[in-house]
Amino acid sequence: MNYIIRELKNSEVAILEEFLYEAIFIPEGETVPPRDIIKKPELQIYVTDFGKKKGDTCFVAEIDKRIVGAVWGRIMNDYGHINDETPSLAIALYKEFRHLGIGTALMKKILVTLKEKGYKQVSLSVQKMNYAVRMYLNVGFEIVSENNEEYIMVCKF
Repeated sequence: MNYIIRELKNSEVAILEEFLYEAIFIPEGETVPPRDIIKKPELQIYVTDFGKKKGDTCFVAEIDKRIVGAVWGRIMNDYGHINDETPSLAIALYKEFRHLGIGTALMKKILVTLKEKGYKQVSLSVQKMNYAVRMYLNVGFEIVSENNEEYIMVCKF
């Protein structure tokens, strides 16, 4: 599958809400939440005024001029928050584009870029049941803490 990875354009920021919804992990057999769940303040911190805060970074995967996935990071007090110097990441792909290596390519691109920007590490939160845990481990993340449902993972540069 031919895809390109590029920076998100300012005119495309609104699509992050779409990928924020796609990033919600729904275990098999669970009810899919309503789309307006992303309006909750604890989720809006991932997308509100994206691109206007220092350090906001986003890459998208594009196939035939259609954005099919995104990875973005910003310093925010989210589920994966470590400290005020560590960006937290979010990543999502439309279902039909998962398990093709696109997510790994997106993640590698943002990790290289954030390292080049001078960050020492990045973090994320992921549900233990999420198949993406394996990909995060493969690209260099380590589990630094956990609760009953989630891991907090960090990739140090």
